[in-house]
Amino acid sequence: MNTDTSPMNLTHHFLIAMPGLEDEAFAKSVVYLCEHSPRGAMGLVINKPSEISLKSLFDKVELPLRRADLSDSPVFQGGPVQTERGFVLHEAFSGTDIDPSESVYASTMAIPGGLEMTTSKDVLEALSTGAGPRRVLISLGYSAWGEGQLEAELGENSWLTVEADLAVIFDTPVEQRYDKALMLLGLQAWMLSPEAGHA
Repeated sequence: MNTDTSPMNLTHHFLIAMPGLEDEAFAKSVVYLCEHSPRGAMGLVINKPSEISLKSLFDKVELPLRRADLSDSPVFQGGPVQTERGFVLHEAFSGTDIDPSESVYASTMAIPGGLEMTTSKDVLEALSTGAGPRRVLISLGYSAWGEGQLEAELGENSWLTVEADLAVIFDTPVEQRYDKALMLLGLQAWMLSPEAGHA
């Protein structure tokens, strides 16, 4: 009998939508989980680009974008919650005179695994000057699950989970991220049945 009652923690993992998950916000999605605790979970969809480019987002907030590498990048649809609010997923910024346990930005969540998620405008201001973190994914909105909700969805076979690989987030073309995330589990999309399995 399994006596391990430690709560599941999928922080810094990908949730990969199973084919049977037909919710418009999450069908064929890969969600990077920024936080998972007994109180719930929070993450960003990393493979659903919006119609907005980073250049137009920066124009909207009246900042120049002096990062040619980012100007054509899309803003992502991070999830159905607070879709008017920006979330910046980025590598931890390693300034030489900075305490590594503190972020340089005002409102940042450090995620075990090397990433940070910032919601304050100062990270956009840093990017606008040509500085800031080298690798970023910017989304509008986020995904959230209440207490026990994600665990219930996992029990219904709505999601596969695997430890996150930063190369899928930052180095993989958007249209390949779902398949690349599945490959981390040794799977391909054709192997998954759209029917949820019940033993």
